[in-house]
This record gives sequence, structure tokens and C-alpha cells, in this order.
Amino acid sequence: MKGLFKTHVRGFPYIRGTLALSIDPRRLLGLAFASADLLVEIRNGKIGLALGAAQRIVGQSETDLTGRMWRDLFAAEDQPLMDAILACVEDGVRRGPVILRLASPESRYVSVVMRALPENGGRVSCAVTYTQATRQPMGQDGLQVRETFEDIARGLFEAARVTGQELELAMIELSGLDAIRAALAPAEAEALDARVAGAVRSEAHGGAVATRLSNDRFALVKTKDETTEGLVRRLSQVMELNAAAHVVTLETGIAPTRAMRALRYALDDFLREGLKDTPPMSLSEAMTRSVQRTLARAGALGVAVSQRRFTLAYQPVVSLATGVAHHHETLVRFEDGASPFALIRMAEEFDLIEELDHAIVEQAVKRLTQDRTGELKLAVNVSGRTIVNETFVDHVSRTLAKASTARGRLIFEITETAAIEDLPRANQHIQSLRSMGSLVCLDDFGSGSASFAYLQELHLDIVKIDGRYVRELAANGRDGAMVRRVVELCRDLNIRTVAEMVETVEVEDVIRKAGVDFAQGWLFGRPSDQPQPALRPGLIKPAARRAGATESWG
Repeated sequence: MKGLFKTHVRGFPYIRGTLALSIDPRRLLGLAFASADLLVEIRNGKIGLALGAAQRIVGQSETDLTGRMWRDLFAAEDQPLMDAILACVEDGVRRGPVILRLASPESRYVSVVMRALPENGGRVSCAVTYTQATRQPMGQDGLQVRETFEDIARGLFEAARVTGQELELAMIELSGLDAIRAALAPAEAEALDARVAGAVRSEAHGGAVATRLSNDRFALVKTKDETTEGLVRRLSQVMELNAAAHVVTLETGIAPTRAMRALRYALDDFLREGLKDTPPMSLSEAMTRSVQRTLARAGALGVAVSQRRFTLAYQPVVSLATGVAHHHETLVRFEDGASPFALIRMAEEFDLIEELDHAIVEQAVKRLTQDRTGELKLAVNVSGRTIVNETFVDHVSRTLAKASTARGRLIFEITETAAIEDLPRANQHIQSLRSMGSLVCLDDFGSGSASFAYLQELHLDIVKIDGRYVRELAANGRDGAMVRRVVELCRDLNIRTVAEMVETVEVEDVIRKAGVDFAQGWLFGRPSDQPQPALRPGLIKPAARRAGATESWG
């Protein structure tokens, strides 16, 4: 072996960077198929080579796959995610695994891992494996709603404690995105939202654990595998915007409950302050900072509640049988314009929620007494923590005793933002409210794992179906089937149903055919300072409804 330098690498003979041991290509294939069902090589977005169980995985032969566009294998909601990954593939950087839904009539998912090898002519190697994993329903823009994002993050925390996997929370700011979106036509803005969602999801764990906090701020949970600079570089490349990000380590040593509280504090802090301050380096530090700020805001919230420094907005809930408002839901608005969701969460954690619920009932009853028609009905939200306290029922009783004209016109919506810890006691209090002439509704049915347990234990008048299952009904047969089953179950229990987040005529048609009793959403009216008449679907042409036509009250 004249002129060759010979050494050993990990026990294998090595000559000029080449393994002296000859490897049969079949052995390489065996190693590859040990971790994947289907191997695909793509170039310029097209499949150039497919090997493996193609027919079983995607329902097409290897030959049929060759030449097809890679993105077309996946459902429309996942195509922007794959576009984002391909747009910034870097040599030697492994991307995935991500869970994607296949473009097939039934819901089938695959796990995909991708890697571009240096000096491989721009070809990207993909390992595809069938998986029985499914995803939580996503919002209209393709990202998880915040509540679902937090639920999934909790599961990841608990799994990470067992497996030792290192996770990070990435907070992302896309400067100028809001202004760009505002200048676009609706269809263009929707396409931009999908592209943004795909780019953000491409950095998230499994391609799914990501949420939009505001128009230009996002959060995701990712595995600890690369620098923040790499994440920012890829997002800026895909979006052609200036991206900024900060990554917070999620310590696996703390209890999941404490970790979730710290996560909420960190997200609320980021939502309010952005990345202008020196960001924290860990969730514990984020929690310490946010607790200090939150304590100050909690004191201010306590003052705002005690001094009734908030207002109510009203959104119509429409009877699908008549097209007129059956009642209006009251939504709290604080003077500082802060997110009601964040403040209500904070009120629950600092034991201010019952006082807030009392105050909202008082304001709603006051508004009912001002109504000269005697026809206005208002629904108020009641926390799961409040409904188990006898003081709330006593407060309602005393308030209605002073305002007899409001009796029978006040509706209570039990929310799941805080779990109901004592269902028998809660049911006892619900029956007391019903005995006063009030209807009682279970809000956001389907958003939490306890929903069916609540329906079994609590005797209710109305169930409001969570908007995540309603918003995309026209395009999602699976969610439509769930809504129909919920309606059938409630009908058997003599419970009426409300569908929230009804925003299009198509979705209204679906829920009407499913037998839903009431609907709420922008199609019928947005929240306003005074109760407004709802649009009458049966009497107004679809074009007029989209334009926001109104009618006189009564």
C-alpha cells in the first residue's frame, strides 16, 4: 500500500478517509429500512427515487411516486410545513421527525425525517414511517390555539421527565408581519398566514407544538438540538422578514404543574413585553420575573374588580330555527386593554376569580333591569372554581331578589379554564341556579378531557360545542362527525346545543343540518358595547350577510 497513510477509526481500518471494509449496498438498505418503511429522495421538490412499502404507506407504487411533487403527498394544511422545511434545507442538518397527515380521504399520518448530504447534488433524503399518532385540532391559520398548545406542552414535560429528553421554549417575533398582512387582500392574507404557520411549525417538536400569541408573536416547543441563531436564520430565509427569537430551557427536574405555570407566565410576559428586555435563560428565571410583574398586576386587577373598573361587551347567540337572538353572551373588557384570557387565568391563580364572577353577575343584572322590552337575556361566564362555592349561589340569589325583572333572563356558562374539583357539589349549585329560573350551559365542550365526565355528572340545559370543532366544519368531515355525535348525545339527554365560532355560511349550513339549536360567531354579529340584533339568516341573502347587513331590534 505504497504512499497510503493507514490508521484506525473506532477499530475499523481507515485509508485516506475511506473505510477499508467493503459494505454491500443491500446491507446499507437493511440499515435504512430498520428505521423507516419508505425511503424517498427528492430534488427540486420532485420525487426522484422511492424504495420500500410505498403502496402500504401512501397507496401508490414506487414507480407511480417517481416524478410526483413531494408536497402533494400531504394534506393541504401540512403542505406549507413541508414547503418551509425544503426551503431552508442545510447540508448535513437533520430535520424532523415531523408528523404529517397524508392526502387521503381517511386520516392517516406519517413520521418524516429529512437530511441533505453534502455534495449530493441538491438531493434530499427522506425516511418515512407510518404512525398511529394523531394531532390535536389546529386553528384556522394552521397553528395550535393557545389552550391546546399548553395541554400538549404539559404532556411533553411529563414525557421528558421520564425519557430525559431536553426541551426548549422558543419565543419568536416577526417584525413587520402585522403591517404586511394588513395591506393584503383577504385571500392573500390567508395564504400568508399559512406560510407563516408552516415556517413556525417547521421548527417545532413533531411539526405541531406551536401557537400564535398575537399578530406577530409566536411560541413553540422544540428539542434542544441547535443554536437560536440557526432557528432565526431559517425563519428569516423562509419568511423574508426580520425574525427575532429567544430560547428558554425547560428544566426536566421541576414538577409538570410548576413547569406549566412557569410556561404560562413566560408566554404572558412575552405577549405583553416582547423581546425588548433581556430575556430569561430558563423557565425558573422566567417564572421569577413574571411572578414579580404578575403580583403587581394582580394587585391592580384586585382594585379593578373591587371598583368595577371593567365593561361588558355583548355577542348574540342566535336560534337557528328563527334567526333571531335567543340571548347575548357577556364578555369582560378591562380598562387597560389587556387580554381578558390572561387576566382571567391570573384571577383564577390568585383566587380573585370568584370576586370577578360576582362583579360580572351584578353588572349583567343591572343591564337587564335597564332593558325596557323585558326580552333581553344575558349569559355570564362562571369559572369552575366559582361554581363549587356556596357563596356564589347566595350572591346570585340576593342579587336577583333585588331585581325581580331579571329573574329567568340570566344564563350561566360554566367554563373549563379551571377544572371542577367537586362535581356533586357543582351539580347541587347548578340545580340551585336553575331553580331561580336560570338556564345553565357547559362552555367549550370538547376542549378538555373532562368534558364527557361533566356531561355525565352535571344536569344542564345547554352545551356549547368548542369552536375548534366548528370553525373548519365545511372542510373537515371528521370534525363534522364529532359535532353530529355530540348533538345526538345532547338530544338524548334533553340538552340543547350551541355552536360557537360560526364565521361562514357554509359552516352555518353544516351545523343546521347536524341539528344544532343555536349559533354564535362573527357571521351573526361581533361583540359590541350594547346588545345588538342578530342577522336573520333565513331572511337575509348570503351576500348581504357577508357585507354585515343589520336590522332594527325586535
